[in-house]
Amino acid sequence: MANFKLLQTTIQRLAFALLFCATALSAHAQGTVSGKIKDRNDNSLVGVTILIKGTSRGTITGADGSYKLSVPQGKQVLVASFIGFSTNTVEVTIESGQTYTQNFTMEKDNLSLDEVVVTATFASRSQKEAPLSMTYLNSNQIQRLTSNSQADILRSIPGITAEGGGGEVASNIFVRGMPSGGQYQFTPLQVDGLPVLSTFGLNSSAHDVYFRNDIGIRSLEFARGGASTLFGAGSVAGIINYASITGGPVSDNKVQLELAQGGRAKVDFLSSGALAENLYYAISGFYRYDEGPLETGLPTRGYQIRANIKRIFNEGKSSFTVYGQAIDDNVQFYLPYPLANQNGEKARPIGNDGEEIFTMLTSEATSFSFDTPNGVYESRIADGVITQGNYVMADLKHNFGDNWKISSKVKAAKYDHWFNLFLDGDGIHNTPEAQDTYLEDRALPADASFTYVDNGEGLAGSDLLFENRILDRQRPMEEMAGELNLTKSVNGHNFTLGTFLSDTRAEDNNWLYRYLGDFSNAPRMVALSYMDTTGQMVNYSTGGFISGNQTSNTTIESVKRAFYFADEYQGEKFNFDIGVRVEQATGFITKESGVGSNNFLKGRVDATGFAIAGAGLYKLNRNTSIYANASRGYFFPELRGVKFSSPGVPQSYEPEEVIQAEIGGKYSSGSLAATGAVYLVALNDRRSVDFVNLPSGGVTEEVSVQSTRTIGVEVNVNYQLVPGVNLYGNATYQDAQFTKFEGNNELVGKTPRRQPAFISTLGVSVEKGGFDLDLSNNFLGSKFANDANTVELDAYSILRANVGYRISLGEGDESVRIGLSGFNLLNSDGVTEGSPRQGNSQISGGEFFVGRPILPRRIFIRILFDF
Repeated sequence: MANFKLLQTTIQRLAFALLFCATALSAHAQGTVSGKIKDRNDNSLVGVTILIKGTSRGTITGADGSYKLSVPQGKQVLVASFIGFSTNTVEVTIESGQTYTQNFTMEKDNLSLDEVVVTATFASRSQKEAPLSMTYLNSNQIQRLTSNSQADILRSIPGITAEGGGGEVASNIFVRGMPSGGQYQFTPLQVDGLPVLSTFGLNSSAHDVYFRNDIGIRSLEFARGGASTLFGAGSVAGIINYASITGGPVSDNKVQLELAQGGRAKVDFLSSGALAENLYYAISGFYRYDEGPLETGLPTRGYQIRANIKRIFNEGKSSFTVYGQAIDDNVQFYLPYPLANQNGEKARPIGNDGEEIFTMLTSEATSFSFDTPNGVYESRIADGVITQGNYVMADLKHNFGDNWKISSKVKAAKYDHWFNLFLDGDGIHNTPEAQDTYLEDRALPADASFTYVDNGEGLAGSDLLFENRILDRQRPMEEMAGELNLTKSVNGHNFTLGTFLSDTRAEDNNWLYRYLGDFSNAPRMVALSYMDTTGQMVNYSTGGFISGNQTSNTTIESVKRAFYFADEYQGEKFNFDIGVRVEQATGFITKESGVGSNNFLKGRVDATGFAIAGAGLYKLNRNTSIYANASRGYFFPELRGVKFSSPGVPQSYEPEEVIQAEIGGKYSSGSLAATGAVYLVALNDRRSVDFVNLPSGGVTEEVSVQSTRTIGVEVNVNYQLVPGVNLYGNATYQDAQFTKFEGNNELVGKTPRRQPAFISTLGVSVEKGGFDLDLSNNFLGSKFANDANTVELDAYSILRANVGYRISLGEGDESVRIGLSGFNLLNSDGVTEGSPRQGNSQISGGEFFVGRPILPRRIFIRILFDF
């Protein structure tokens, strides 16, 4: 913890020093520009951002679409941008003390190619000008895609395979065929420019357990490959960045009530505006209660509050923003379970009671306790995935004279987190068993009796049994992270020198226990008893409980230090990026050898990674550009997978090499916008970590070294049929295969598990008057459940719809939108994965197949008040 406290003190001092220096600087000679911004129908646009190009100086239009901005003397370029509209630029020549008028007319923008982006860049530029693949979603798109999890949003992005069958958290995100167990291994989830968690692999909790979406999100940007490997926390395959709404001169208030099947009730809110001149605020959050989306008898509830306060000073040259989050939320997580397997068709099975089974989670297995070397443990499985904690982040920007600018972010986070889950069987049998088979396989007397715990009645002779495990995982986490960037703009070049620092500490304490239930939805507990040879009654499963113990006690700390340099050039016809990054990672690992033994394995590992990236974009004309990029990056192996060759001596620790290349084009004109790219991704000597079953019925982390190669094509199109009616779609084809697999050469040439060859989205959106409609279908092609490619999972589609009508209330823009949203309208039960814990040993035959279907159909009603 000494490193953590030292880093915390250093970053705090640096931030305050930067703030002091920035506020002490004096103003330069300048003039004033003012005007109005309207759309093509002469409607005033509220909330349009006007920036001086190459700086962070700017303002926002007020209620009547007007703005006023102090601008340094000389030639300057003003950039007006607004969500859903093409960016407008104009060059002005300013003389000191003079006043100028400059009006703008904004045009609608398909695919948001003209939207100014902030991810993987330090220059103010649009998607169309960025020499890499990017996807931009505005706040309305995000809200209408939101249903159950991050996967519902991210599966609409080209190149991403997103699985959300586990519920609201721990979505599995795969990018461009790169092999992983899912989650966010190669794509950090960022909020307002810093990652939710800087280091993946201290434990297996996903980034989205620490953060929830709410209606205070302004946009999502996903930058793939290229320069995304360089800046800030760095990345491998890309960066997912959510930007929060920050306040402006015009107040904006929203309250949304959401009701859904399965007993869901949620209230979201947003309030933003001005506290004083040049001082703005935004606060958003939610409270929710949910008994679904699957019926388990385990309701969940919680809240999140996020807020930011922004101060603009030094006559617009400086800004200081403080962000904060507080969360206390719990959700249930759904793992694979036995599905009916008939003639190769996998479907939800029928239980002992004749009803369809959707989950093996049950409220009847939530009150167990048992002795451990550290005392009596009382299970917290009833609360599922628990996240309680907060973060605070400060963001300082300042524009010096002579086109120098500095930006700095500092973040402190601390969470009390548990990830408790029902596993997918006993680790040995893993499928339902007949009563006589159950006794025979465990060498128990044939005359043993089975009774239901809730009423004492005996099971029917045909009733099946399902022995399962519960894994409670306590995972508190704390982190300090920060970045500092100094940028100089000259003759179209944007030179950036930066550093990123982080110190992350996490624990992983596990308890594993077994219980016996029947085979039905939300199973009932089963008591098994028999008379031994001495005439004594033996309770094999008391109240359903069989056995339990604490299985691991681990603490891992990761310290990272990175330095990077980049040049982003923007010319009249040609743009290019080039940059390098060097990063040192240190891991401190403490693992108790035998829980309660007080015998700890302790070790330290160090590694240094090097990245270089280059990219170029050529503007064929004002509508069309072509680009190419290539990068050599790295990924530090997950620290939880480090083994000890002897006490105090951890195994070797080397960064994994990532090679990426891409060639593409972008087009936008009138009613048509399109992007396309061909890409190559090669990941070398990846140290993959998987949870697998032990022969004893426990679980362990298994490490394998592998290399892969993916070649793919992405296409994204938006076409306006008539004003207000758009067709949109995207498609990705990828060929991914292993090029190396240590210890199992037979897998070379095989496709990494859960990587489909083809994914696509096709949809139509309508906005006419107060009416809006969005109808889309996500298609995910067939894939393999394991790396051996012995189990193939069929293709499936998810059909979604969102329809609403907005009614004006009172004066101005006050309104209410009444909406209806449907997820998985055709109620598909497509299987997203097999059992990762069975790995390559899983087979496709048999009466049952352990797999995880997508979540069933769910209908939402939303009422949004906007005032």
